[in-house]
Amino acid sequence: MSATRPQVRPLLALSVLARLPLAMLSIGWLVHVEHLTGSYAMAGLVAGTLAIAQGVGGPLLGRIADRRGQTAVLVASAVVSGTVLTGGALLPASTPAPVLLGVAAVVGAAIPPVGACVRTLLPGMVADADRLRRLYTIDATVVELTWASGPPLVLLAGAVFSTGAALAGAGAVLGLATLAFAAAPASRAWRPDAELVRPAGGALRAPGMRTLVVVLVAVGALFGAFEVATTAAADALDNAAAAGPLLGLWGLGSLLGGIAASRAGGAARTGAGLVLLLTGLAAGHLLLAVAAGSLVALAATTVIAGVFIAPTLASPLAMVDAVAPAGTQTEAFAWLATATAIGASLGAAGAGAMAEAGGPVATYVLAGGAAAAAAGIALMRVRTLPAGEVGVATPAIATA
Repeated sequence: MSATRPQVRPLLALSVLARLPLAMLSIGWLVHVEHLTGSYAMAGLVAGTLAIAQGVGGPLLGRIADRRGQTAVLVASAVVSGTVLTGGALLPASTPAPVLLGVAAVVGAAIPPVGACVRTLLPGMVADADRLRRLYTIDATVVELTWASGPPLVLLAGAVFSTGAALAGAGAVLGLATLAFAAAPASRAWRPDAELVRPAGGALRAPGMRTLVVVLVAVGALFGAFEVATTAAADALDNAAAAGPLLGLWGLGSLLGGIAASRAGGAARTGAGLVLLLTGLAAGHLLLAVAAGSLVALAATTVIAGVFIAPTLASPLAMVDAVAPAGTQTEAFAWLATATAIGASLGAAGAGAMAEAGGPVATYVLAGGAAAAAAGIALMRVRTLPAGEVGVATPAIATA
């Protein structure tokens, strides 16, 4: 189907609004459960349960949408996740731990796959390959900004009202925005091809998809490690309050990089282009280890490091149609999001230990090293990724 620019923009805007609460959930639950139980260990366990459940549920819901259409999946997941999240936020302090863990598991498993759905719709709405790449870059840039703005928003709401009210508000936005997206004509009209024979194993059957997933686990590890490293660097400079602004500058760099990439034609077109972006991502974050001793130098270098984020995240999105088996696109997009989230959790955990042992310099090296590993993996498996114009040339996806 085709769509004019005004049809695409509202759809993207709705999808971003529906995804904004996702950036609030982890820190929101962490703070709320700590307030309820007085235990950071319990709070961390609940937040971890949420992340694991989301990692399992996302690809599963994406696979169902690929087979049954988007509407039923989005409506059901919006109702379940929004209702359970809002109800869970109102639980009293005497709530047993298994109930809190159960609520987190249900919410995580039922998170609506809005991001995967909108990215599945875009190729059918935009015929021009260059414009499609630009849209993926814009989407990646804006979503990155939600992850920068979401945690401060939920913490502010928790301070002004209560942590429960903040989570309940996030649940309401999640549910209502997802229902609005599901009601959009493009989403309601999308139907899977009933005649397609989908491979056993789903999207990960394709070597190119496995390459992108592993690469994004490493990129996610950079994200998790960077946040810990920046907090440790601010503490080491006796200016703990600088951590928030530094993270904001990181988001600013991503915004600038996304704008520049969009004007230049969008995401990388080939596996080789992805390798170059990952190399730049690694170099920029390794430079932070050199700048960690000065707040001014750290701030400037943080902007530079952030420039590569949005273009890097957009590139795997633009490659999905070329590397994923036909009829598995929604699941494929969900796997990319899951991979990044898993990597971020692993990176944060590893960086916590690294910060204790080696300080911020070693932790920034860990972050940059994760991106370097991603570049190495992409280089070694570049034959599984597009070798020409994405959307025109098809990679050798049968290459193991």
